[in-house]
Amino acid sequence: MPYIKIEVTREGVTREQKQKLIKGVTDLMTHVLNKDPQLTHVVIQEVELDDWGFAGEQVSVLREKGITADKK
Repeated sequence: MPYIKIEVTREGVTREQKQKLIKGVTDLMTHVLNKDPQLTHVVIQEVELDDWGFAGEQVSVLREKGITADKK
């Protein structure tokens, strides 16, 4: 039984967006690995901005500097 964990920063991901992620990842596992969607578990964990960092800085600090992960 597949278990997929998605971690995102806590920045207002909506219930609808989470549902799309769960559906999309489940469908991908079904189509690529032939896994039973009824046995596929998906967990979305939201992480506080102060608790996530890259490039040596907290995401909260990067956001204050105007650096985001949004597509250009």
